[in-house]
Amino acid sequence: MESRKQFVLRKARCLAAICLSLGAGIAPVSQAAPPQAATPSAAQTPVATVKPVGTIKSISGNIITLTTDSGSDVTVSLQDTSKLLRVAPGQKDLKDAAPIQLTDLQPGDRILVLGKLADDGKSVLARSVVAMKQADVAAKQAHEREEWQRHGTGGLVSAVDPASNTVTISLPSIGEKKTVAIRLSNATVLRRYAPDSIKFDDARPAPLDQIKPGDQLRARGTRNADGSELTADEIVSGSFRNIAGTISAVDASANTLTVQDLATSKPVTIKITNDTQLRKLPAQMAQGIAMRLKGTPPDAPPQGPTNSSAPAAQASKPSGPPAGAPQGAGQDASGQGAGGSGGMGKPGGVRGGDLQQALLRMPPATLADLQKGEAVMIVATSGGPNGMPTAITLLGGVEPILEASPKSSASTILSPWTMSGAPGGEGATP
Repeated sequence: MESRKQFVLRKARCLAAICLSLGAGIAPVSQAAPPQAATPSAAQTPVATVKPVGTIKSISGNIITLTTDSGSDVTVSLQDTSKLLRVAPGQKDLKDAAPIQLTDLQPGDRILVLGKLADDGKSVLARSVVAMKQADVAAKQAHEREEWQRHGTGGLVSAVDPASNTVTISLPSIGEKKTVAIRLSNATVLRRYAPDSIKFDDARPAPLDQIKPGDQLRARGTRNADGSELTADEIVSGSFRNIAGTISAVDASANTLTVQDLATSKPVTIKITNDTQLRKLPAQMAQGIAMRLKGTPPDAPPQGPTNSSAPAAQASKPSGPPAGAPQGAGQDASGQGAGGSGGMGKPGGVRGGDLQQALLRMPPATLADLQKGEAVMIVATSGGPNGMPTAITLLGGVEPILEASPKSSASTILSPWTMSGAPGGEGATP
């Protein structure tokens, strides 16, 4: 039978691993299971042992108000015997943990508390606190986000070949189709998103056979010279929905909107969260994208709205570099050169697959900015137990694009991952 000291040490190590997995450079706040009672050893008097984890909301004296990952607030009372330790994001155990004082903690820091439930049934008397500083988490997130930006690529899975350990993806682009072969090795880390989550830290290890054509996939690794292949260090995949249509209802109180899906002619109710990337295209940019989808030459003057009942023209070959290719000198990620004109030589233009980068540079919109009858393109989760999808990316101001695109493929221009919510980013999500 293990001693009390061995029991406490074992639980501390286990809890530290949980804390690290939730906060190691991914989103500072994630969904976690509610506190559960630990099983006491025979030598202990049964107590309600709890282990809340979350973000510090406020500190007053020796009282910490903790906002847990499930969204509730918990009062944590520190005692003279409470142990406070600081760990770095990514740290796998407590051997390098550094003792800290209560004065070292600040609102926004991530903590895991091990303690017992007080008699009031609401507050926790802390035996130990394992903390990750907000600045440390942010620094790790920034580094990992940069790695995914510099060495990553993503798109729709078009083929999976288990025999050669290769997944072929089609990059999101406007114009000529571009594919990349993702090569796997024994060292490649494979993860898959949960059906109802857009958070990278909710992704779980999954074998290659779970990746199917039509899935969204993002990989980070080493590209070959022409960008046609990538040897993956890490892959995250998931099944997501592409929805294009017009808004039939907006419910701000429930943070939902209902869209009449053009592909199915059926209404779809979609959840909007703080992690949703919501943008509205400037009219000139939307017209520029529509011109390319219709095969209009880049130097042609902007056109007005087209007849939505007219058949869409074949997409033209992009004038810019292939989607996913390294950016050239003097060109920023949105396809714009130093002069600030778009990738098509006109303001608001977008080169090839640089739409995602251009979206990141637009100011965020809100649900209140969307109106009934407005056309939107959405990438969303496949839906949780309640069947309601959650929007990952929602783009308004897209009427010209939908008029110029086949109904079945309009929204596939978007990728479900944005670099603000990609692996290593807030909400994490790729």
